[in-house]
Amino acid sequence: MSLAELDNPAQWDIYHFDAVIVGAGGAGLRSALQLAQSDQNVAVVSKVFPTRSHTVAAQGGINAALGNLSEDNWHWHMYDTIKGSDYLGDQDAIEFMCREAAEIVRELEHFGVPFSRTDAGTIYQRPFGGQSQRFGKSQATRTCAAADRTGHAILHTLYQQNLKAGTTFFNEAFAVDLVKDAQGEVAGLVILDIARGKVQLLRARSVVLATGGACQLFETNTNAKINTGDGLAMVLRAGLPLQDMEFWQFHPTGVAGKGMLLSEAARGEGGVLRNAEGRAFMVDYAPNVKDLASRDVVARAIAVEVKEGRGCGPNKDHVLLDLTHLDAEVIKQRLPGIRDIALTFLGLDMCDSPVPVYPTAHYMMGGIPTDFHGRVLTQSVQGEATPVAGLYAIGECACVSVHGANRLGGNSLLDIVVFGRAAARHLQAALAGPNTRTQADSPLDLAPIQQRLAHWQQAVSDEARSEDSVAAIRRDLQAAMQQDCGVFRTEETLTQLCASLAALQARLKKVSLQDASAAFNLERLEAMELENLMTLATATAYSALARKESRGAHSRMDYPDRDDQAWLKHSLYFLQDHRLTYKPVNLTPLTVDGFEPKARVY
Repeated sequence: MSLAELDNPAQWDIYHFDAVIVGAGGAGLRSALQLAQSDQNVAVVSKVFPTRSHTVAAQGGINAALGNLSEDNWHWHMYDTIKGSDYLGDQDAIEFMCREAAEIVRELEHFGVPFSRTDAGTIYQRPFGGQSQRFGKSQATRTCAAADRTGHAILHTLYQQNLKAGTTFFNEAFAVDLVKDAQGEVAGLVILDIARGKVQLLRARSVVLATGGACQLFETNTNAKINTGDGLAMVLRAGLPLQDMEFWQFHPTGVAGKGMLLSEAARGEGGVLRNAEGRAFMVDYAPNVKDLASRDVVARAIAVEVKEGRGCGPNKDHVLLDLTHLDAEVIKQRLPGIRDIALTFLGLDMCDSPVPVYPTAHYMMGGIPTDFHGRVLTQSVQGEATPVAGLYAIGECACVSVHGANRLGGNSLLDIVVFGRAAARHLQAALAGPNTRTQADSPLDLAPIQQRLAHWQQAVSDEARSEDSVAAIRRDLQAAMQQDCGVFRTEETLTQLCASLAALQARLKKVSLQDASAAFNLERLEAMELENLMTLATATAYSALARKESRGAHSRMDYPDRDDQAWLKHSLYFLQDHRLTYKPVNLTPLTVDGFEPKARVY
C-alpha cells in the first residue's frame, strides 16, 4: 500500500452500520447476537478469527446460584463477590449480575452450550475460591462447568448463533481508533485489514468496545498475544478516563516459568498446594477454606512461601499443585484440558506427579468506566458520572465495577454474557428511537488517525536503522512491569517504573520498522499494539503509585493495611498530564441492604 492511500480517506473503504462491536469474545458475540436478532445492522470487528478470541481459553466455569449440588441463592453469591472485591465493587452492579446469573446460564444451555452433567441430568457445578453459603458460613458449589473448557464451549456456541442470526464479521482486522464527528461525538471506527493493509472506515450510530484485557503487559501471563488493550487505549486517546487500573489479578497457579493457566478448577476438585517441605501451606493463610481462598490471597501466599525459602525445585522458585491423591479418572473426565497443558509444557501427568506453579498475570479488574447498561462514563466538570453518547464497553475491557480490587474465579464468564446482553438491550432501545445523533454524511475528524497511520507508514528502515526494535521494546516493557508492578509493590518500585516507562516511550517514538511500506506487515501491527500497551502501563503505574494502601490485588508492602477512610474510592486516570481523580464506591444495592466493609478473612 502506498503512503498516499494509507493517509487518504478518499481511498478508504466505507461501510455503514447501526452498531459496530469491537471484539469477538464472549461479551462481543453475546451483544452482537442480541442486536442481530432484533434486526439491527450490526458488525463485529475481530483481530483474529472469532473462535480464537481469548474467551476460548477460560477453563473453570461460570458462576450461578443454581443450587444443583448444594443449596444456594443469588444473595450469597452477591455477598461473596463484594467480599472478594475487597469492598471496592459497586454493589448495585454486583446485585444486578448475580440476580441475572441463573437465567443467563440457562439461556446459554438453550443456545447449545454442552455443560457437563450430574447423574440427575442437571448442569454440573464445582466449588471455586471465595464461594460460600449463608454469607460465609460454609463452602458453596456454584461454578457451572463444561469439563475444564467452559469458555471454549460458550464461545463456539455464541459464534454459531451469530452466524445463524446473520451478523456481519470483519475478521483479522485491527481496530485503529475511534472516529469522532465535528461535534466530538463518537461516529464510528477506523480499522486496518491485516492481510491487505487496507484501511476501512466503519460509520455507526454506536460503537461497543469488547476488546478484552491486556495482561501482555507482563512478562509472565496467561493471555494470548492479541490481548493488548486496544479498546482501552482508544478511550484514553479520546480524552476519556480509565478506572481502577492499579488492580491486576495474578492467578495463583500458572505453569512455573511459563505462565500458562492451570485452572482454579484443579483446586475446586480437591487439588492442594504444597511447599518444599511437602506441607499443604494454605492452612497458614486461610485456615477456614485453605486452597479455596480468594485468588489474591492464594497468590500472595505462594509468593511469600517462595520469598521465605520454602519454594520447590533447584532454584526454590515455585510451589507444587498436587492432585495425585485424586482418582485418575476424575482428573481425566473433569480436568482434561489442564492435564494436557501439564503434559505438553512440563512433560508431567498430574494424575501421578505434582505440577510446578507460580502466580501469573491473568486478569484486569480495572478498565473503561461504565454503568451496568454498558454505557461508557466520563466525569462532568461538577464531578458527576456522565454517559458518552454512542459509546459502550463490555467484558474485561470495561469496569462496571463488579470485580473491584479482586475478581472471584467463575465471575468473568458471567460478567461478559450478563453485561454483553444488558448493553445490547439498552442499545436496542436507543436504536429503535429517533436518530438524534450525527447523520451518515456528516463531516468527521480523521486528522488524529491519519497522523497515527502516517507515522508508522513512514517509519521505514534504512541503512541507519538502529539495533532497537518493536520486539525488544515490548520485552523490556514486560520485564519492567513484572519486576516493579507485580504481586507486591512499593513507592520505590513504582517510581522507578514511571521513569522506565518514559524512557521506553521515547524509544518507541524513534524505532523504525523492517518494511513499513508492505501491505501485509505484522511489525507495523505490533508497533500499534505496543503503543496501546505502553499507554496502559503508564495508567497502571501512576494509579498504583497514588493508591497508598493494600486492597485486593494491589498489595503495597509500604502500606500493608486497607484504608477505607481514605481509599474506599475508584481511581480515574486521564492520559493528559497523568491526571487522577476519584469517585466513591457505590455501597447501595438495587433492592437489598448493602454490605458494609469489614475485615476480609477466609
